[in-house]
Amino acid sequence: MGRVAGSYGLRGWIKVVPGGGVAQALAGAREWWLGEQRYDVSEAKLHGATVVAKLAGMESREQALELKGARVAVERAALGDPGEGHYILVDLVGLEVRNEQGDVLGTVKRWFSNGPQDVMEVAGERTRLIPWVSAIVKEVDLAGRRIRVDWDREW
Repeated sequence: MGRVAGSYGLRGWIKVVPGGGVAQALAGAREWWLGEQRYDVSEAKLHGATVVAKLAGMESREQALELKGARVAVERAALGDPGEGHYILVDLVGLEVRNEQGDVLGTVKRWFSNGPQDVMEVAGERTRLIPWVSAIVKEVDLAGRRIRVDWDREW
């Protein structure tokens, strides 16, 4: 869900650069995994494009700096239901992507953010990078495991 960018302040807080679209969920989770180690989150909040957090047991800047570069994960169950018309991007990995003409473009391999929007990497006969914006993504069918997009086969 993110990566530790460094310390924040002097009292053991860390700064995390979240993956695309997960900052709010990350800030709301009460338990984080950094590598194989589980940490209770004492406090977390959005701070610009990052999430800053105080992990239980982290009391100094030096301790926080030891975590720099670590991947941050949470258990899927901690994320809850995003609500109608909203999605947790990891739930969309593996879904088939078809364009409006019915051509199979491939399956969602991974997600990343380019700043303004999230981007899905679609693996098929070739790799495509498709922006996750309403002008392009027309329908998500979780039950049918499909995403319909307005994206030409030649793009």
